[in-house]
Amino acid sequence: MKRYLIILITGLLFANCTEKKQEPILVSPDQLHNSIDKIIDIMIHDIFSPPVASRIFAYPNIAAYEIVAQVNPNYQTLAGQLKDLKPIPAIDTVSSINPQLSALIAHMNISRQLIFSEDKFDVLQDSLFTQWKSMNEPEFEASKAYGLKVADHIKEWMSKDNYSQTRTMPKFTVNTDDPTRWQPTPPAYMDGIEPHWSKIRPFIIDSASQFKPIPPPPFSLEKDSDFYRELIEVYNISNEITKNGDESDEVAIAKFWDCNPYVSVTRGHLMFATKKITPGAHWIGITKIACKKTNSNFDDTVFAYTKTSMAIADGFISCWDEKYRSNLIRPETLINQHIDENWKPILQTPPFPEYTSGHSVVSGAAATALTSIFGEDFSFEDDTETPYGLPIRKFNSFNDAADEAAISRMYGGIHYRAAVEVGVGQGRKIGALLNSKIKMKNN
Repeated sequence: MKRYLIILITGLLFANCTEKKQEPILVSPDQLHNSIDKIIDIMIHDIFSPPVASRIFAYPNIAAYEIVAQVNPNYQTLAGQLKDLKPIPAIDTVSSINPQLSALIAHMNISRQLIFSEDKFDVLQDSLFTQWKSMNEPEFEASKAYGLKVADHIKEWMSKDNYSQTRTMPKFTVNTDDPTRWQPTPPAYMDGIEPHWSKIRPFIIDSASQFKPIPPPPFSLEKDSDFYRELIEVYNISNEITKNGDESDEVAIAKFWDCNPYVSVTRGHLMFATKKITPGAHWIGITKIACKKTNSNFDDTVFAYTKTSMAIADGFISCWDEKYRSNLIRPETLINQHIDENWKPILQTPPFPEYTSGHSVVSGAAATALTSIFGEDFSFEDDTETPYGLPIRKFNSFNDAADEAAISRMYGGIHYRAAVEVGVGQGRKIGALLNSKIKMKNN
């Protein structure tokens, strides 16, 4: 009898241990946030250009969203809505697949492929895989297999967006004979980046030129011309906001929204880069802030990231189409040539033509997408730049943040007024099209 009780107790203990190992795997929004944060850190390390970075955000989010949309009745597939996207493989509803787990695995798999330093991401991924496998190995393996299957489907679609072809296209040719055209700027005098980005397949806009903006003011150095007034405005604003030596609020705004991954620092004969996030990454960070403030669940978080990242991606395609069409010279070049040879902008001028302002376009697009999700008067504290030693800034709405991001480019001395005002409007048109054209939520 005693031996029988020992065997029974041992069996029950073993059964309890087995049941504990087979508990359902709970996937949290924080795991998605942490994965995206890690990818952003690696993108900063690898120095991705702002347009390329936007592509790295969009495809993983769409993969995760498509899995969520299969099982969550609140959401609708993007297949048939986005250019050339076909339905993902159907989920086996009778198997032990955890859709949220599959979504995060698909997201991580595509993200990993799109960065250079994969090994830096493997630490996080391997840790999560070990944790999930120990919790419920059958569920993990089934979910992983399905997640990778969907990832392969999205990668096949991604491979046809012309990105690979643009890697082999010629570099941008600088026209030194035309005083209106963009010239490389100090200190690195880099070539114009991504001159063929308008050839990338967009997600929602019909073509890169769908929201082609009005041209900038006609180039003229006549003092009564609109163009010269905008040029001298940049110079005067810069001098005014820096004249007392103390950092004004305008300077703080400029630095907060800098988001230039190409900043070069010269020390004697040595030049090195100080690494920062891109404009798209800043708005992805704002998306995270909004999701956390509203305690959004995993599915709603995926939705917010996906919608915002599509707005950002098409914002860059639209903006870069205009940049290399108008090919307008930067304020720094003209001010040094014609007004003050010793003047420097507060921000370092990024390496591409002036019109329109990329940050303005992307901010207008992202803010419009986020407003459709979280509302017109969604206040938030933006701590996205605190890792770079910058204080938190508070905003009463996403549109307030977008307007500040746009005007920051004038304060920073890197854009004329037309580029920021037309640019933010250009972005809002893209966001409005996304809101009206793409059906994602069923309620």
